[in-house]
Amino acid sequence: MTQISNRIKVCLIIPTLDQGGAEKQLVMLACGLDRNVFEPSVVVLTRTGPLESQLRAASIPVHVIGKHTTADPLAWVKLLRTLRQIKPDIVHTWIFAANAYGRYAALWAKVPCIVGSERSVDPWKGSWQLTIDRYLAKRTQGISTNSPGVVDFYHKQGIDRSNFKIIPNGIESRDPKLEISRQEAFERLGIPLNHRLILSIGRLWHQKGYKDLIWAAEMLRILRSEVSYVILGEGPERQRLEAYRDNVRAAASVYLIGHRPDAMQILPHADLLWNGSLYEGQSNVILEAMQAGVPVLATDIPGNRDLIENEKTGILFPVGDVDRLMRISNQLLDDSQWRVRLIESAREHVAREHSASTMIQRHEAWYRQLLQR
Repeated sequence: MTQISNRIKVCLIIPTLDQGGAEKQLVMLACGLDRNVFEPSVVVLTRTGPLESQLRAASIPVHVIGKHTTADPLAWVKLLRTLRQIKPDIVHTWIFAANAYGRYAALWAKVPCIVGSERSVDPWKGSWQLTIDRYLAKRTQGISTNSPGVVDFYHKQGIDRSNFKIIPNGIESRDPKLEISRQEAFERLGIPLNHRLILSIGRLWHQKGYKDLIWAAEMLRILRSEVSYVILGEGPERQRLEAYRDNVRAAASVYLIGHRPDAMQILPHADLLWNGSLYEGQSNVILEAMQAGVPVLATDIPGNRDLIENEKTGILFPVGDVDRLMRISNQLLDDSQWRVRLIESAREHVAREHSASTMIQRHEAWYRQLLQR
């Protein structure tokens, strides 16, 4: 057994500890690393969040830098000092701000091994962000990602495929002690118990394609009045989405409920999960729905294709094809045997390829490989 004094120090850097997909994967990884071999710590670049409690409970040090602006030299100096104090063997940064600040500071701190992590296709990036990405990719030891689609995107931006290590997202087993009844779930949402529940979960912003989903829900309501479409999440697009819902007269069947800490308790009681993303990395919510036994209908984009084999582990539909989404949803709500086949295949796929332990072990093997180089 490796002695405590010889443990590999891994410092994970991320902008926040909000309830986001990348944040959840980082916390799961930090808490799951083998403590006989690794000594994890977490640096939060901008602000902390609700996930900090999980790190503290696992006795993982959390350092909050307090970056305030896009270009914050004082934050960079504080980050450099923090890295010199921790003296990590590996710095692993996640998401653009942390990738930029963190890898650059780690170079100055002379950290032996420095890697980044790209979690999504990022068409929003302009020339200066991509210039930074290319510069740091050439000067550090690798980039983890969760999807071949992310590799394809960054290869087109001038970063060689050999820089990337693909490690699919992981998901922990559901805690049976947290399960609630369908009646309680519907009461919490405020919808009739005899309705069919279609659910979306995620941040309210343009990337998630909610306008298409709201219109599909209103079209479906015309066919069957017992459907409720519920969106769980908060974000900058909320007022615009509420206005759009009201303009298309969908308020009677579409509910924007905001962030819910009990979203994962409600999820298993959905009849369908809709994902309308315009671009993604690898969706935690899709994984969680597949594990919970909820059929998934999602846009046919990189990332979603990693998880869904069309008509086997879920349904893929072209971005913006509201008519197809509505029609297939209507068929699935009537065809219980088809739903069961999708559910069983999806659960098998998640258990085989996306367990938390598999994700953690793949990172541990990658870290050892990087240090041996």
